[in-house]
Amino acid sequence: MTVIQGPSEQGLAEAAAGAALPQLGKSLHARHVTMITIGGIIGAGLFVSSSASIAITGPAVIVSYGLAGLIMLVVMRMLSEMAIANPHIGAFTEFAREGLGNWAGFTNGWLYWFNWAMIAALEALAGARLLHDWVLPTVPIWVTGWGLLTILTGVNLMSTRSYGEFEFWFASIKVGAIIVFIALGLAFVLGHSPLTQVQNLWIHGGFSPFGPAAILTGVVSVVLALCGAEIATIAAAESPDAAKMVSKMTGSVTLRILLFYVGSIGLIVIIVPWNLIKPGVSPFTIALLAMHIPAAALAMKLIVLTAVLSCLNSCIYVTSRVMFVLSAQGDAPKYLVKLNGSLVPYRAILLSSFCGYVAVYASVISAERVFAFLVNAAGSLMIVIYIITALAQISLRRRFEKTAPERLQFKVWLFPWLSYAAVAAMVGVLAAMLIIPERRSEVLSGLICLVVALALYAVFRLGRDGRVRAGAAAT
Repeated sequence: MTVIQGPSEQGLAEAAAGAALPQLGKSLHARHVTMITIGGIIGAGLFVSSSASIAITGPAVIVSYGLAGLIMLVVMRMLSEMAIANPHIGAFTEFAREGLGNWAGFTNGWLYWFNWAMIAALEALAGARLLHDWVLPTVPIWVTGWGLLTILTGVNLMSTRSYGEFEFWFASIKVGAIIVFIALGLAFVLGHSPLTQVQNLWIHGGFSPFGPAAILTGVVSVVLALCGAEIATIAAAESPDAAKMVSKMTGSVTLRILLFYVGSIGLIVIIVPWNLIKPGVSPFTIALLAMHIPAAALAMKLIVLTAVLSCLNSCIYVTSRVMFVLSAQGDAPKYLVKLNGSLVPYRAILLSSFCGYVAVYASVISAERVFAFLVNAAGSLMIVIYIITALAQISLRRRFEKTAPERLQFKVWLFPWLSYAAVAAMVGVLAAMLIIPERRSEVLSGLICLVVALALYAVFRLGRDGRVRAGAAAT
């Protein structure tokens, strides 16, 4: 992958100066990118955290998943349109720079890096807690978390292909588990008085026992759980045919993910009365026990651990690639673009992993303040990032329609109204989070991070960008 500046004056000036950037490898195949996409969305949030969504929404959580899925489908369509029109872009966060300017590229890139660095710490701790409760009760959780980070950092340092292979098999296990669950669930419902089972959707307080507002509340949790599909646009840049890969991700793969989510959650609330599902307890385990499946708890522990390791693996990959692109654009130290013999940005990988180690240790020395702030901020940042990206898509679409319509080979439907609707929906999600007491701190923490990112841009880039523009005008 060659990272090339967009149409900004700064990019033209740097290109004129002959700045040469290293090329990442092209070792990911279609099967890798497909499973990376699926693995980016299907994580522990589906297998465990979905219990909280069911508890606060009831059977109407099916609608919440459907609505959140539609938002994500439009976002992915936007990303695909921009990726195919701008095949030189190395990370989706750079679409903001192309459409809105350097401030947006700087802000989106660093917020996205921070978000996934914090998720890496969360996933490392989640995996460590599973292992602590299961097989390593005498080892401190943070030590086990560091161990998991070290193992998967090593996987990423080996090669992009090794990351892709690990993620392929991790994601395959998750997909296989969901397919088996759906098959078992359908067999159980059809073989055990289907009408009686389906009545679980309305006989325990109604289909939406907490009213329509609860459905929207559920959308908030579900949208956050669905974040991660955009990883495909980053991974596709290290495949031989990035444009083809990205367009495929938006179509059948995204719809398959929605089917997995809506289908599995729908079966759960049909098999088990929703009021028997407790937050923090895997609803899949509860449903499997209701179906009298032997060793259900053990099976779910293994699947959840796989999901956690899969997400951690992707966190390290994503943070390193975004930092690589930021460095190439001058938004991070240039030494981070250095590649090893396997054509991976090893310095960016090591620095990103180090930040994960620090965040994990923060959970020990300041769990209630520092770590809580970091985790809360990561909760809403993806929505902010998606909003900025969607605004960039609107800007780029209008630009290309006037100057280069041939580049629009893959388009967002019903433009501009569907794009506006997606932005409005995501703003609505943030507004709902402000209203919900349990979510308010996430938005406020995220806004603090946004202000910090903009301030850092003003300090480190704004003056330099102005000097570059002046120099370009003089020549």
